[in-house]
Amino acid sequence: MSEPINDQIQAQERQAIWVELQTLRQDTQAFRTEAYRLRTAGNLDTEMNERLHAQQRELGQRGETLIKRFLESFFYFLFLSFSSTPGPHLSALTTMDNEQPFQIAVPEEAIELLKRKLEDARLPDEISDAKLEYGAPLAAIKRLAERWKSDYGWRKHERELNLLPMFTRSVEVSGFGELNVHYVHQKSTVKDAIPLLFVHGWPGSFLEVTKVLPLLTAGSPDHPSFHVVAPSLPGYAWSEGVLKKGFNGKHYAELFNKLMISLGYTKYVTQGGDWGHVLTLTTASKYGPHHVKASHTNFPMSEPLTFRQSPLKFLKCLLSRPTASERKGIASSQTFFQNGMGYFVEQSTKPQTLGYGLADSPVGLLAWIYEKLVSWTDGYPWTDDEVLTWVSIYWFSRAGPAASVRIYYELAKTGETICFPKTTVPIGLSFFPKELAKFPKSLIRAKARVVFESEHEAGGHFAAYEQPDALVGDLRKMFGRSGPAAAVVPGCTGY
Repeated sequence: MSEPINDQIQAQERQAIWVELQTLRQDTQAFRTEAYRLRTAGNLDTEMNERLHAQQRELGQRGETLIKRFLESFFYFLFLSFSSTPGPHLSALTTMDNEQPFQIAVPEEAIELLKRKLEDARLPDEISDAKLEYGAPLAAIKRLAERWKSDYGWRKHERELNLLPMFTRSVEVSGFGELNVHYVHQKSTVKDAIPLLFVHGWPGSFLEVTKVLPLLTAGSPDHPSFHVVAPSLPGYAWSEGVLKKGFNGKHYAELFNKLMISLGYTKYVTQGGDWGHVLTLTTASKYGPHHVKASHTNFPMSEPLTFRQSPLKFLKCLLSRPTASERKGIASSQTFFQNGMGYFVEQSTKPQTLGYGLADSPVGLLAWIYEKLVSWTDGYPWTDDEVLTWVSIYWFSRAGPAASVRIYYELAKTGETICFPKTTVPIGLSFFPKELAKFPKSLIRAKARVVFESEHEAGGHFAAYEQPDALVGDLRKMFGRSGPAAAVVPGCTGY
């Protein structure tokens, strides 16, 4: 084939792909707008939901076909430029497992609806000098709601979020069919980087990985590097929600493990806080040590150890005296359990009732989350735009704000151990002083194979966001050359 003809055919193919891509983008935007309209109108019954899922799969298949055509065209003509016939690597290149790139594109009508609801909001009065004692302060909520309505500008923050390497992928979960999962996937330039599954909790999101992402993936001879996968939990951000009872710890674990394997990470380590702690350790319990090789948590929790479970460990814990730091932590935990667990009880027992307020009132959602952001951090200097971006991800989420709280109900009903699921893999612990619940280290050591511990002087519940350097430093120490979990993933030293 002569060069001019080659160039002409390649240009025609590129043009055809481009036209189809524009059509797909228009169809996808129309689908998102219609899905949002149906959800906000309350018309999304089971039959309609299944139809939307079918449309979504069809759009995804069209996208996959276009990507495959593009790759076939690109590599075919690339090989023709070196040889008169395609090389033997062509089939491998064209059958590669492609992720679906994702960009946030909130429909304009959704933004306008938010502004109208904020304009029409009816705020409560407030007891004088209540501050945070009674919950979210009126002055703060009024200020934030006004900015959200006028000067905040979602599109600017949407563009910033779209700089993240985001993708979606459908994962089959036993008993629940395919779930379309949104995730951040940032590979390190270091070939032997350690695959790391990072899982957020509530009221967090994939935003929690944003500050640690560049640190974790950075290559250096002085510390290990990581390939990072940070999924949005089902029902959070742009992951599909679950509309069937019983989606509990084992299902999250299956989803995460299948996601990691689909990305080529058959052996990996994990990190999590809040629900991320529970779910990553559940994943380690079910899929370690074959797939999950080690886990790290910044939310070290433990249930009481019983004599029947381990007589020797029970007696050892009984005889060990808590340190001054541990006694202080136990006291603050008791205060939290007495005064700060109202949200937990409601979300664990009647999530649907709460969901009406979260789904219909942006001010209600803002107050519900803002109170936790302020109360659960260690003096973190939240900007108004940070808070509003955090809350906007819930408001504009694919499944709606109510979907995010159902995890409390489902896991509470399973009877599974949620504090420290039993596992044999190496465990790393990071202790931050303003964490919500703190337990004696002897209890945690008795429940898990703890190989790494680190105690910090600052930081609260959202460690990855509040203290990214400290958290990443702990991961580097745990998995570095001289760390207790060095080279735990075969062939992936991090260097």
